[in-house]
Amino acid sequence: MRVASGKVVRGQIVYEGEFPEGSNVTLIADDHEVGFEVDPDLKAVLLQAIAECDRGEKISADELLRELQSEE
Repeated sequence: MRVASGKVVRGQIVYEGEFPEGSNVTLIADDHEVGFEVDPDLKAVLLQAIAECDRGEKISADELLRELQSEE
């Protein structure tokens, strides 16, 4: 799975990249009218998590699910 960004131009989604033919994609539209606010503590936690991902300190979804199941 990968995350990609694009833009709607004249009613069509424009993406500057390639997906293999026949790829299934899911679109999530950024609704600029809806937002949320977080307190400074949660913002710090989220920024730390983003930085960890940027450094490659992450696990796969399968690994996360295994960890969660083992905690039950």
